[in-house]
Amino acid sequence: MIRIATSALVLALLGATAQAQTVNVALNADIRSTNPGVNRDDNTDAVVLHMVEGLVGYRENGAVAPLLAEKIDRSSDGLTYTFHLRKGVKFHNGAEMSSADVLWSWKRYMDAKTDWRCRPEFDGRIGLKVTEVAAPDPATFVMKLEKPSALFLDTMARTDCAMVAVLHRDSIKPDGSWDKPIGTGPFQLADWRRGEYVLLKRFDGYVSPPGDRRDGYVGSKRALVSEVKFLAIADGATVKAGLVSGALDVADIPDEEVAEMKKAGTVQVLAAPSATKHALLLQTRDPLLSDVRMRQAIASALDIDEIVGAASNGLGQVNNSAVYITSPFHDAVQKKRYAHDPARTKKLLAEAGYKGETIKLIANKRSTVPSYPVAIMAQAMLQAAGIKSEIEILEWATQLDRYSKGNFQMMSFSYSARLDPAQSYNQFTGPKDKMPSKVWDSREADALIEKATLISDEAERRAIFDQLHTMMLADAPLVFLYNQVDTAAVAKRIQGFAPWVASKPRLWEVSVAK
Repeated sequence: MIRIATSALVLALLGATAQAQTVNVALNADIRSTNPGVNRDDNTDAVVLHMVEGLVGYRENGAVAPLLAEKIDRSSDGLTYTFHLRKGVKFHNGAEMSSADVLWSWKRYMDAKTDWRCRPEFDGRIGLKVTEVAAPDPATFVMKLEKPSALFLDTMARTDCAMVAVLHRDSIKPDGSWDKPIGTGPFQLADWRRGEYVLLKRFDGYVSPPGDRRDGYVGSKRALVSEVKFLAIADGATVKAGLVSGALDVADIPDEEVAEMKKAGTVQVLAAPSATKHALLLQTRDPLLSDVRMRQAIASALDIDEIVGAASNGLGQVNNSAVYITSPFHDAVQKKRYAHDPARTKKLLAEAGYKGETIKLIANKRSTVPSYPVAIMAQAMLQAAGIKSEIEILEWATQLDRYSKGNFQMMSFSYSARLDPAQSYNQFTGPKDKMPSKVWDSREADALIEKATLISDEAERRAIFDQLHTMMLADAPLVFLYNQVDTAAVAKRIQGFAPWVASKPRLWEVSVAK
């Protein structure tokens, strides 16, 4: 629970603790834990990934590159990956990292007792399976796969997997329970007051990856300020007041506040498209929506340009593709989209035998996603096209439970960022009998996605993703609307901060003007 009573109280506390070299960052909720990839959410990942690192990480453009590894060799059969570790990398306790630490960390993650978010991604349940790991010498770590996978390194880099962070074993208490992250990142944990803030301090022994500039989670990662404080502030008015007064340095802001904050004078407003996807889901096993003509009628009833323009306050671009709009795989085929066509909607409804049944559309009112405004506009457009619709507002936890069980007709929903297109398709495609949350139940699509995970040739993968997009538009199991545009208000004293495609703040290579 966030223990913040009033804006005045929060700002008073901030004013009392503010320091010239402390950067105050607002989060919309507290983190869930400090245990990488365990009991996590996006806020947790954002904070924890300042303290820990993995063998690989994402570049600014979404490609994967070495991080704690210096270089990576792959065998000709695609089954064996040899990671050559960077020399001189230190943990927060001063110990030098070796392959023994990588091996210990991996075994801990793969222990069911750890409850690591991504164990199913590597134990064969989802396809990819690591069959053997070894540390033949202090500078070398080897991983063997059951079969080749183009997504292996991408999965290793995933932020929800905490980049398979390498930890020192002192992160664990003598009884085996979690203590705190002793990682290799540019910042280390100083204090966590639950429901209030997480304080990170600069790790003076940090050894940055090579590079003369920041590059996603790789490249130069110097901590240029002494402290970063992530504050849990759920109230938007408090965040706005903190930005205007200078008590807060960095905060995500809703699209509708961009114009106002640009006029504030105390902040700069920065924006960048992300890989987060906003969509309307259609339950293909619903008696009414199981008819593809009904789903196509709904798609053509929507004026998606109007929805995106209003929901994003003019910042977003329509994207009916699962591939994010700035991806190198977002080509001319991916730009193909649904057209607003009332005449076609009328024709399809007649062919489907629609008799005026009501479609229930589930949404939530979280301020960080456009679920509710999208639902309001979609309902109005459906009604105008002769399709009866009713909105059901749920708390996010309840909506997520309904989503997980596939218990909905329509749903206004957002998918978190996945940078590789195959990973993006895997979020919503698969057999509903085994995974009810999957929206697109197509064995042909499953086969294409699996093929895309096994090959690395860019042209072949592009052709697969283009085929998947064409199939998805025809089957209409969901209607992607646009990729979230991340907008951050940043105090003018802060230099070097930039939002990016992964939708998480990065406070390395960020400084305070003197």
